[in-house]
Amino acid sequence: MDTSLLIELAKGFTHFTLGNGVMIAAAFVLIYLAVFKEIEPVLLLPIGFGCLLANIPLAGMTAAEGMMGVLYKAGIETELFPLLIFIGVGAMIDFSPLLAQPHMALLGAAGQFGIFGTLMLAIALGFPLNQAASIGVIGAIDGPTSIFVASKLSPELLAPIAVAAYSYMSLIPIIQPPLMRLLTSKKERLIQMEYAPKPISQKTLILFPVALTLVIGLLVPEATPLISMLMLGNLLKVSGVVSRLSKAAENEIINIATLFLGLAIGATMNAKGFLNLDTGKIMLLGLFAFALDTVAGLLFGKLMSFLSGGKINPLIGAAGISAFPMAGRLAAKTANAEDPNNFILMHAMGANTAGQLGSVIAGGVLLSVVSKMLGLG
Repeated sequence: MDTSLLIELAKGFTHFTLGNGVMIAAAFVLIYLAVFKEIEPVLLLPIGFGCLLANIPLAGMTAAEGMMGVLYKAGIETELFPLLIFIGVGAMIDFSPLLAQPHMALLGAAGQFGIFGTLMLAIALGFPLNQAASIGVIGAIDGPTSIFVASKLSPELLAPIAVAAYSYMSLIPIIQPPLMRLLTSKKERLIQMEYAPKPISQKTLILFPVALTLVIGLLVPEATPLISMLMLGNLLKVSGVVSRLSKAAENEIINIATLFLGLAIGATMNAKGFLNLDTGKIMLLGLFAFALDTVAGLLFGKLMSFLSGGKINPLIGAAGISAFPMAGRLAAKTANAEDPNNFILMHAMGANTAGQLGSVIAGGVLLSVVSKMLGLG
């Protein structure tokens, strides 16, 4: 066979670099974690496979006219995929525990401290304001919000920011428990909380997403796309008249959007753009943001416990983040492990839903402020 023909047939190997090898290894790790460890497989499996495609030389799938390029333009640059995901998330959320315990909103606010703490640290490490703000929003512990903000302020960092956000979300069961045990005493973890929920009427449940969209939209217009889609999904659910749309939102729509978003994000993980010092910094800053959110929530939970005379279990402070419903279940599981008769799930879910709202609002506020300072809007 002619040598030139052999070279042509094997041209992928002739253009293969060490960087491609490293990133393909990273893709295998993500796929392994998803398949064999079952760590957030819905997220990590498409991201890992997208990363694999991005590092096959000359395949053309990540080019502007390739499948991944088209997905990126259609769903990431337009923010379509994160917004579709938020419709599905809204359809799965029950705001009754929060409406029955409005004071849990304080924990949702405390759970966003990591955004602003990480923002300041990123600036101290030399990142410009737009990049530092995008990195800080990893602390929202909310993949769609992180992608939404990063795509507007610093699209060049979208891949590492998205990977950090989703990777650490999947590791919350590993990151949070040691901090819970470190910052709370056994006595505090044993605190039992009574749950006598106030009846929430259907009219209230219907009015809540409509009113919240209007209020947040008028106060923080930049947060309107995210909050409106989250509330639309919830309205589909609580209205009780569009069950087909509600079920589609929490199943087909969110699943398809998550698949395409994962592939598009993974396809940006090419060796040239991903293997650099800034990526390492972003991954470390993302871990710091997650830990800081948890610490701030727990400390505020301890303060509420003290002010209430020991009636509030501070573990629910760790649930005041956006990772719904994982964080709420984890806080309840930790309390239940100390005492099988201790059930704080509904309290934790109240804090968790507040954290979901808090992350959207905080992301919108940060986007608004930074855009104004940089003259972007």
